[in-house]
Amino acid sequence: MMIDRREWPDAGFPGIAVDPDTLNAVVVDEERCEAALEASGSLEDRAVVELARGHVSKAAELIVEARYHEPESFQLKVLELDVLRLGNRNDRALERARQILAEVKGTPREATVQQYLGKIQFTRGQFAAAEDAFAKALELRVAAAADASLIYTSTVALGRAREERYGSTA
Repeated sequence: MMIDRREWPDAGFPGIAVDPDTLNAVVVDEERCEAALEASGSLEDRAVVELARGHVSKAAELIVEARYHEPESFQLKVLELDVLRLGNRNDRALERARQILAEVKGTPREATVQQYLGKIQFTRGQFAAAEDAFAKALELRVAAAADASLIYTSTVALGRAREERYGSTA
């Protein structure tokens, strides 16, 4: 999928975007990212940035530390899914995503978990399952009138899963 880098979906933190080919968050503006990180001081934000930099072990350490202070944090639970996925523990990530999905089914958080479930399935090469999860995330986000950046992220991910499943249209 060829999307100009300036049009990459926002990953929810300044200076980080979603690479539409891999569906991984990556740092695209180091200066902006670092300034936001300094202003934040949050362990969760530091973990997000470390994941976007590809430092999975460092992100995992930060999440463990943050979970000590906030053991029930939803955001930290879903960040752990990325740690598992990017650490090539996709079976465990899938199992954990399904557990979290059961906890949030029918709530506004379901769309987020469906998006992560799609990313896990995409990484596993299970493109039909990824397509289903991304379609559900998109449907839920549209129905909830979610932020346009979230809808765009799900749209790009759904298109990418379909591209892998059915072949490129280019």
